[in-house]
Amino acid sequence: MMKVGVNMNEVIENMNKHENGLAPYATKNSDAIRLQDERPDMRPSFFRDIDRIIYCLSYTRYIDKTQVFSNNENDNISRRMTHVQMVSKIARTIGRALNLNEDLIEAIALGHDLGHVPFGHPGEAILNRISLEKTGRMFNHNVHSVRILKDIENHGVGSNITLQVLDGILCHNGEFVSDQYYPVARTKEQFLSLYEKCYYDATTLKTLRPMTLEGCIVRISDIVAYIGRDIEDAIRLGVLSKEEIPNNILEVLGSTNREIINTIILDIIGNSLNQPYIKMSNEVYQAVKDLKAFNYSHIYEKANNAESLKHYEEMFRFLFDYYLKDIHNKRQESDIYQVFLGDMSDTYLINTSDEQKVIDYIAGMTDDYCEHQYQTKKGE
Repeated sequence: MMKVGVNMNEVIENMNKHENGLAPYATKNSDAIRLQDERPDMRPSFFRDIDRIIYCLSYTRYIDKTQVFSNNENDNISRRMTHVQMVSKIARTIGRALNLNEDLIEAIALGHDLGHVPFGHPGEAILNRISLEKTGRMFNHNVHSVRILKDIENHGVGSNITLQVLDGILCHNGEFVSDQYYPVARTKEQFLSLYEKCYYDATTLKTLRPMTLEGCIVRISDIVAYIGRDIEDAIRLGVLSKEEIPNNILEVLGSTNREIINTIILDIIGNSLNQPYIKMSNEVYQAVKDLKAFNYSHIYEKANNAESLKHYEEMFRFLFDYYLKDIHNKRQESDIYQVFLGDMSDTYLINTSDEQKVIDYIAGMTDDYCEHQYQTKKGE
C-alpha cells in the first residue's frame, strides 16, 4: 500500500518527466488510445502496457519457443525470448538517440512475437494451412500477437493494450525490409478494420505500415536483431561457415553480429535524426537485403530437414483433430479444458468457434509441451 503523506502529483510528474522533452515527431503518452476506457494510475500509458505484456502468460512461454533452430541441445542458441529482448534493446537504443518514446518502443518490442507458435516459422506455416482449411482465415504470428492481447489474455477478456502498441505489433513484420519507413496515421476504427482484413487478404499483410515512428523503429529493429545473430547461431551449429558470407556484405556491415548491429544502428540514426521517417542509407540497405537473402538460402532453408517438417505437420494436424474431437464430445478431463478453456471467460467461449479455440490453444504451446502432448496422445 502507498504510504500516507506521499505526494502523488509529484510521483506522477516524475513518471512523466521525459514526456516534455520528446522530439516533435514522437508519440506522447497523452496520445495513447485504448480500445476500452479505464481509470488511469500513476504510470504513463505505454509504461503500463509494458507491465501488462511482461506479466501475461504468453510472454512467459517465449522462453521455450523456437527462434530458428529447433530440437538442439546447445544452450547458447537463441530462443524466442532472446530475440525479443534483443529487439527491445536495439529499438530503444535507436529511439533514445532520436528522442522518441522509449516506453512505446519497449511495449511493442516485447509484445511483437507473442503470437509465434511452436517450432517457429515452419510451425506457423502449418497452422496457417490448417486455419485456412478449417476456418477460412489465415494465421500469421503478427496478427495472432494482437489477438492474444486483445481477446485471449486475461482469461479471454484481453489486456486492453493501447492502440499504438497493438498497431506496432500488427505492423512489425521484419520479413519485409525497406530502406525507409514512414508512419501512417489511423484511427481506432481503421486499425480494427485493418486487423480483421489481415485474416483474409494476403496483400494487406505485405503492405502494413505502423502508425507511429516508434512502431517503425521496432519493425527495422526486428531485422537488425536476427540478421547477424542467426548467422552466429548457424556457425555454432555447423550449418554455416563465416567464409561462405560474401565479402561485399562483410565490407559494408562487418563480420560479427556486434559489428553488424552497430553499423546498422548508426546508419539509421544518422539518416533519421529529426526526420518524420526511419531510414537507412542506400549502401547499408542493399547490404541488409543481400544478407537477408543469403540467410534464407544458407540458414533458414536448411534449419529443418524434410523429416522434421513432416513430423511437425503430422503433429499439428493430429493435435488439432484430437482436441476438436474433445470439444465436440465435451470431454472436460481433456487438457484443452484443464489447461485452457476451463479458465476462459464466457465472452471468449461464446464468441469463438471450436476450430479457433483449438488453433488458439496449439499456437500458445511451447515446443516441448507440443511434442509431449503429441507423444502422449498418440500413445493412447
